[in-house]
Amino acid sequence: MKIGQKVQIYRLQDRVSKDIFNKLGQQGTVKNFKMTDGSGIGAIVQFADKTAVWFFEDELKPVE
Repeated sequence: MKIGQKVQIYRLQDRVSKDIFNKLGQQGTVKNFKMTDGSGIGAIVQFADKTAVWFFEDELKPVE
């Protein structure tokens, strides 16, 4: 995954708020990366409505 890449949210690992759950299936753009709890890297994804949320990499798939 690279910054600027289009991705789709295709699954969620944890319980999340309704706002984040509503992002499931949506597409966004990777804006940055974030270290998670020391065991991985997450991606900060920005959506068309200008909201940005971070996700684990395995919750995302590239849009071709």
